[in-house]
Amino acid sequence: MNIMLLALSAALINNVVLSQFLGICAFLGVSKKSKTAVGMGVAVTFVLTLASFVCGVIYRYLLVPFSLEYLKTIAFILIVAALVQFVEMFLKKYIKTLYDALGVYLPLITTNCAVLGVALLNVQKDYDILTGTVYGLFTALGFFLAIVILAFIREKIEYNNVPKSFQGFPIVMVTAALMSIAFFGFSSF
Repeated sequence: MNIMLLALSAALINNVVLSQFLGICAFLGVSKKSKTAVGMGVAVTFVLTLASFVCGVIYRYLLVPFSLEYLKTIAFILIVAALVQFVEMFLKKYIKTLYDALGVYLPLITTNCAVLGVALLNVQKDYDILTGTVYGLFTALGFFLAIVILAFIREKIEYNNVPKSFQGFPIVMVTAALMSIAFFGFSSF
């Protein structure tokens, strides 16, 4: 039951983008079109989930036994970078259109503070490997949900008459703020 509450909390209540404000760069940059938002969401989900697992294993079975905990940030960045390289090579070879659509934002997953933040939170909160992986998965699904919703809204906004002072980035920020308020409503459950 506790792991289910943690999962729902990670995806909805403490949404990494809308509540913790981590991963904003990709959230705002790739959410112009729903297809690229879905692609980025899937890529981040894969990287974040796998990074949570691998970082947990490396931390528990390599860094802690050898008293190298102080290297966790460097180790986690290297793990995330390797996973992103894997995703980038896969997309370039098999889904070239998505690779081109994601552009510069795909390598930026390496520096996405949401991915590193979750790995560090898993250590800080002393989650075991399974709990940390579940937390990573549902945090990533929360990111996926947020970026896809924003992309669909942005596509609809294109066809609306938005006042000149709100056109472009300002209306996106207002939309993101309203989404954040809406997700905050889940905290009352």
